[in-house]
Amino acid sequence: MEPPRIRSRPVSAAEKKQAREVSLRRIGRLFTPYRWQLVIVTAIIVASSVVGLASPFLLRAVIDTALPDRNLRLLIWLVIGMVAVAAVTSAFGVVQTWISTKIGQQVMHRLRTDVFAHLQRQSIAFFTRTRTGEVQSRITNDIGGMQSVVTSTATSVASNLTTAVATAVAMAALSWRLSLISLVVMPPAIYLTRRVARMRRTITAQQQRELADLNVTVEEGLSISGIQLSKTMGAGPALVDRFTGSSTRLIDLELRSQLAGRWRMASMSVIFAAIPAVIYLAAGLPVAAGTMSIGTLIAFTTLQGTLFRPITSLLNVGVSLVSSLALFARIFEYLDLPVEVDDPAEPVAVDPARVKGHVRFEDVTFAYGGSDSAAVAGIDLDVPAGTTLALVGETGSGKSTIASLAARLYDPSAGRVTIDDVDLRDMTLADLASVVGVVSQETYLLHTTVRENLRYAKPDASDAEIEAAARAAQIHDLIANLPEGYDTVVGSRGHRFSGGEKQRIAIARTLLRNPRVLVLDEATSALDNETERAVQKAFDALAQGRTTITIAHRLSTVRDADQIVVIDRGHVVEAGTHSSLVADNGRYAALAA
Repeated sequence: MEPPRIRSRPVSAAEKKQAREVSLRRIGRLFTPYRWQLVIVTAIIVASSVVGLASPFLLRAVIDTALPDRNLRLLIWLVIGMVAVAAVTSAFGVVQTWISTKIGQQVMHRLRTDVFAHLQRQSIAFFTRTRTGEVQSRITNDIGGMQSVVTSTATSVASNLTTAVATAVAMAALSWRLSLISLVVMPPAIYLTRRVARMRRTITAQQQRELADLNVTVEEGLSISGIQLSKTMGAGPALVDRFTGSSTRLIDLELRSQLAGRWRMASMSVIFAAIPAVIYLAAGLPVAAGTMSIGTLIAFTTLQGTLFRPITSLLNVGVSLVSSLALFARIFEYLDLPVEVDDPAEPVAVDPARVKGHVRFEDVTFAYGGSDSAAVAGIDLDVPAGTTLALVGETGSGKSTIASLAARLYDPSAGRVTIDDVDLRDMTLADLASVVGVVSQETYLLHTTVRENLRYAKPDASDAEIEAAARAAQIHDLIANLPEGYDTVVGSRGHRFSGGEKQRIAIARTLLRNPRVLVLDEATSALDNETERAVQKAFDALAQGRTTITIAHRLSTVRDADQIVVIDRGHVVEAGTHSSLVADNGRYAALAA
């Protein structure tokens, strides 16, 4: 049965405007670091074109002089010259291809790494509003689609333009009248090419959006979590239909792209092929009788073929370049994204080893992008170094938002968060990451070994340090008893381990960095009671001399906190110790009941 057709996402006005405004000058700046290599390539191209032009003149000499005069010596030298021209131009072509391909690949490498590095600097907010498959598609499909343009366009333009100009000069030298006949087709050819280029540019933009949708379907449907969801919901057939519909639309778009303007270009090819016949006819007319030799006529038509090839290539390059502007628009869109949470222009020098860990929230307000209401408002908290703060409250009250602000995953809309009286926005992100460690309720493990997952937090960590952190998180014995021990591959997103085991690995990973401030966002939520008690003991021991901000629904885990703050609808409604809050018989007492 034919799958239902699913309409692709409509093109927004902003996307159309952006695709139109991609600057060729900006694209050209990508090649600026390689300008001297491009100069060398251009010189090679010019030399190759000039040498190649000798062939028609050698051919004319063979036909008009060497053969009629039976001059064997001259014929041999002319033949040697023809072979030498072919050998030299071939050698030039190999060197040109090597240099130009290397330049193109370096530009591609720079684009890929620049986009990846820039996305790494984006805030959590960007990734919460952007589909994962969309990001992957920009880096792989869009940049991959540019490869032929980036690798060969500059040299192709230079090569074909040089060849076309040199050939036109040589044709004019042979016969300026016949040259006029040959060049009369150029204006309509250029006009048709521009129209075809615009058609393909629009189709290319649609193709890339459809590829992004396809990537999203793959990411959502073939990840471990996606497979589990589709199997438990019976959504497999619907996902197949969605994928099939997207793939079908890609077939249609590819056909449209390949056939766009094909009849127009085919018409031009017929005209190009007819021009030699017209020239032969012109040469045979009575008015032209005796004005040129057979050798000159053959040399001219040979040059004419040499001329039309680079002109056709130039026109095709123009089509490809204009079509690729849609790809450049999508890449430049990501490169132009503002960095919402970035290093300060003049950071405060911070020695992580000397940080005490005194955390303060001073009248902090924060609203998520696109929201009219604040997630937290007017938050004032003072967490002295080495003490424990527990944040409690109902789901959605703003506890995790406060934890995110403490790690500077977001910046407050108003107020400030400080550590040792230094605003987090005045620290470099690297310094902050070494001072604040976070263990959240959503554990993410890389698809690699346990050892490498732990070493992700500290690349130069020794095996002894890794094992010490695992022991502190009460996970060493379990890992050591695995058949491959610390070299066991955790599987996609750590699905080889249970939720509690994954969280203990994540805790060990954070502890390996030995941060001065710990943020535990439901860090023990997936642990059973016995394991939770063991890990809590480890946390109690590690909290000595360390500032800890804990978020928990299980109030039993925060009874011994130095201060407990109750959050409700983004506001602090109560603060105190467990005993004082219970005695007040307020919101905390109701939660503890």
